[in-house]
Amino acid sequence: MRENKLPSNEDNNTGTQQDRDSVALKVGPNSMENLENIGASFIVNWDGSDDVANPLNWPPFKRWAHIIMVAILGLITNMAPTMCAPGINEIIIDFDITSKTISTLAITLYILGIALGPMVLSPLSEVYGRLPVYHAANLAFVAFVIGNALSTNVAQFIVFRFLSGCAGGVPMALGGGSIADLTPSTNRGMAMTLFSLGPLTGPVLGPLVGGFIVADKGWRWTFWVLGMVGGVAGLVALPILRETHPKILLEHKAARLRAETQNPHLRSELALSRTTNRVLIEALVRPAMLLIRSPILLVLSVYVGLIFGIMYLLLTTFTGVFEEQYGFTIATSGLVYLGLGVAMIVAVPIFNSLNTHLMVRTKAQGLPGPRPEERLLHMIWFSPSVVVGLFIYGWSVEYHIHWIVPIIGTVFIGYGAFFVLMPAQLYLVNLFGSEGAASALSANLLLRYISVLGYGWGNSLLGFLALLFLPFPILFYKFGERLRVKTTIAI
Repeated sequence: MRENKLPSNEDNNTGTQQDRDSVALKVGPNSMENLENIGASFIVNWDGSDDVANPLNWPPFKRWAHIIMVAILGLITNMAPTMCAPGINEIIIDFDITSKTISTLAITLYILGIALGPMVLSPLSEVYGRLPVYHAANLAFVAFVIGNALSTNVAQFIVFRFLSGCAGGVPMALGGGSIADLTPSTNRGMAMTLFSLGPLTGPVLGPLVGGFIVADKGWRWTFWVLGMVGGVAGLVALPILRETHPKILLEHKAARLRAETQNPHLRSELALSRTTNRVLIEALVRPAMLLIRSPILLVLSVYVGLIFGIMYLLLTTFTGVFEEQYGFTIATSGLVYLGLGVAMIVAVPIFNSLNTHLMVRTKAQGLPGPRPEERLLHMIWFSPSVVVGLFIYGWSVEYHIHWIVPIIGTVFIGYGAFFVLMPAQLYLVNLFGSEGAASALSANLLLRYISVLGYGWGNSLLGFLALLFLPFPILFYKFGERLRVKTTIAI
C-alpha cells in the first residue's frame, strides 16, 4: 500500500497555499471535501506503477482472456438481432401478424433496446463495478430470449425482444471501458479490433446459423439456441471475468485496509464525495452532455449511427430480397450474409497492419503515441467503399441482376463500414466511449424510404447520406486537434 500522509488540521491552517494546492492536486477535487473533514488521513493508491493488482499490469494471458470473454459476450448478443430473420415469415404466420410495421419491429425493436438499455444499466458500473453488471445483464439476456422462445402472442414477443436488447447492449457499452482498464492507449488497436468483431460479425453469423435452425427446427429454436449459448458463455465467464474498474478496485482495497488496520481514515485516491444517487444521475446525463459540448463527438456519433443503421437495415431486407427475387430457400438465404463476413475477414488484417505501421511511425518520431486524429486517416481512405457498395447492391437488386452482384455490393459495404466503426471507436474510447444510440433510429426511419422508393433509389438515398458525411473525417483530421483542445470535456 502506498500511503501519502496528509497535513493535519493544524498544518493546514499554518501551511502555505502551495502545500494545500499540492494536496488538492494529489487527491482530486471530488475527494477534497471528505479529506478536509476527516483531518489527518491516508490516501490509498496502487503500490507503484508495477502493482500487479492494477489491471494494466495483469499477466498477458489474464488480460487477453478477459478481453476475449467480453468479445464473445458481445458476439452472442449481436447475433440475436438477425438470428430470427430467416424465420420472420413463420413468426408472422404463428402470431397472425398483418401489419408490416409489427413484423419489422420483431427485428428492429431489439436494436432499440441495444441503444436505450445501456444508457440506464451502464451507469450502475460506476457504483457497483463492471463485473456484477456484466453477469446480471447476461443473466437477463438469457432469461428474455427464453421468454421469446416461449411467447404465445405478438405482444409478449415484442416486449421480450426489447428487454433482451436492453440487456444485450451492455457488453458493447462496457467493453470499451474494460479495454481501457486493461490496455494502455498506445497498445489498444488489437484489443479494440477483437472486441469490435462482435457487433460487426454477430449480425452476419446470426442469420447464417438461424437459416439452418429455422429450416430444421422452426423459429422458436433460434431463441432456444441463443439462450443455451448465452447461458454457457455466462458460466464460462464466471471464473474468467474479474473487476477492472480502477475506482472500484481502489475502494475495495481501502475498505480492506481499513478493516485490517482499524484506521477509519484510509481513503481511496479515487474516492468520491458524492452520494450514490448523485453518481448515478451524473453518469446518466454525461453522454448527452458530452455530445452537446463536443461537436466532434456529435458528428462522429451520428456518422457511426448512420453506418450501423445501414448495416442493420440491409440485414432486415436480405431474407425478402434473396428468397422472393432470387429463389433462395430459408436455409440457403443465410449464406447471402457471407458477403459481409468476407469483408470483415479482409478488413481485420489490413486494419491491424495499418495500425502497426502507425505505431511504428509514431515511435520513430519520438512521440509517446499517435494523435487521436491520426486514427481518422483510415476512415478517410476506406469509408467511400460504403457508398460504392450501396449503389451496387441497390441497382443490381432493382434490375434483378445475378445474385452474386448484390452480394459483391455487400462486401464493399461491410469493408467500408469496418473502417468507419473501428477508427471511430479508437478515436472516441478515451473521450466518450461512444454508444451508437442513433443506429436504431436510423434503421427504423430509413426502412420507410426503402419500401417507398424501391431498392435502387432507396439504397441510393442511403449512399447519398453516407456520401454527405465523407468530408467530416477530413475536416477533423486537419482541424480536430485545435477544436478538441478548445472543447472542455469533463469525464
